[in-house]
Amino acid sequence: MGFALTDPFMWLLGAIVVAAVLYSSVGHGGASGYIAMMALFGLSAQDMKAAALVMNIFVASLVFARLYRAGHFNVRLFVPLALTSVPMAYLGGAYVIDEPTYKYVVGAVLLVAAARLLIDSGDRPATATPTLWIALPVGAAIGFLAGLTGVGGGIFLSPLLLFLCWTNMRTNAAIAAAFILANSIAGLLGYMTVATGWPTGLPALVVAALVGGVIGSELATRRVAPANLRKLLGVVLVIAGVKMFMTAQAVIT
Repeated sequence: MGFALTDPFMWLLGAIVVAAVLYSSVGHGGASGYIAMMALFGLSAQDMKAAALVMNIFVASLVFARLYRAGHFNVRLFVPLALTSVPMAYLGGAYVIDEPTYKYVVGAVLLVAAARLLIDSGDRPATATPTLWIALPVGAAIGFLAGLTGVGGGIFLSPLLLFLCWTNMRTNAAIAAAFILANSIAGLLGYMTVATGWPTGLPALVVAALVGGVIGSELATRRVAPANLRKLLGVVLVIAGVKMFMTAQAVIT
């Protein structure tokens, strides 16, 4: 499965580094970016899901540790979201869907991620507190989708938290990192119950993601955001999302 260490694979590693820098700078593990890059390089659905979950765990751990030490984590908001998202991410990770369906779902996820990068929501103060009966189902829905697709769920959680004014940007990044880490671990455990193997070159992909994560987490703690590069990545996600839809349709026809 996957790639041998050839020139195209080296280009993929470089793309993974860039994606990790951009995503970790806003508190994300980068799974949707990794999936987009792997889709452009033609990896299978099984390889994309496994590799994205593993890279997410390493990068989200790094980002969360730095933001937690900086005092930006809100445990009261995180806990009710995680209570339902973690078991649902495990179920999503263990749920096997056919390749065309996976590509349709991931294509939609990539387009949502692109919108998240291309639309600058700005930084607004937190003015609302979620009730338990809102936070629990929100966590469950995002958790299942995270495990199913191999993303950590941050691309859905972050804009929702900001839109509902539950967090500011810094707290949002810390909660997203913790949420992504928890869901990625649960999703990977679920995936391992049905896994038949691991992608070739996975250690190299993890190292590339960590290199980008170190750079991006430094940007996150210093309030530096590479806005223009994030928009460029958004365009790449659109291309990858459209490609996923087209290849899914080709398999069906």
